Amino acid sequence: MDNFNKLFDHTNLKPYVSDADMKILCDEAVKYGFKTVAINNANIERCKKFLEGSDVLVDAAVSFPLGQCTLETKLFETKNAIINGAGEVDYVINIAELKMGNYSYIEKEMREIVSICRKFNVTSKVIFENCYLTDDEKIALCKIANKIKPDFIKTSTGFGTSGATLADVKLMRENAIPEIKIKAAGGIRTLDMVEQFVQAGASRIGTSAAIKIVEELNERNC
Repeated sequence: MDNFNKLFDHTNLKPYVSDADMKILCDEAVKYGFKTVAINNANIERCKKFLEGSDVLVDAAVSFPLGQCTLETKLFETKNAIINGAGEVDYVINIAELKMGNYSYIEKEMREIVSICRKFNVTSKVIFENCYLTDDEKIALCKIANKIKPDFIKTSTGFGTSGATLADVKLMRENAIPEIKIKAAGGIRTLDMVEQFVQAGASRIGTSAAIKIVEELNERNC
């Protein structure tokens, strides 16, 4: 159960969360032993305090959910998130630059953000936002990641036109080197879905339904 629960980034990225909401999220993550709480950056410092004494990390969303910030802004946001207490960083690529075929920009962006994360020994996750991409663009992103070697590549923000799909996870797993892990996120709400995504190649699941999923497993094992 401990290993299973560590699959999850326990998520609340709503735009109107309160301090009380963040306290509940963190308390739940500690109780169930989830890997992280996935949050917007304004809440990092308070969540870090709520999680004090536990092994649950703060997972910061950078340039979320559109990815349409300058590189300089993303680099500042990444470093600021880490300084404030983030132990993991999920950043959204500049989708417009990718769609225009500017792969050198995407590579530079990934290299510099991942470099900051490595400097501070923080886990890096690159969000593709696959719902807007062709398969060729997804494969091109995997090839760039193979050069830079972020810790994870991730399917989705959960705020796009669709979330994670099994086809995308399989495609990413087929085209990314084994040392790069895959995070599936967006619309994953049942134990059956988690099992399918893990079988397809995902090593981390981002969801706001982690407790429901864990309780499904508990009921199955009773």
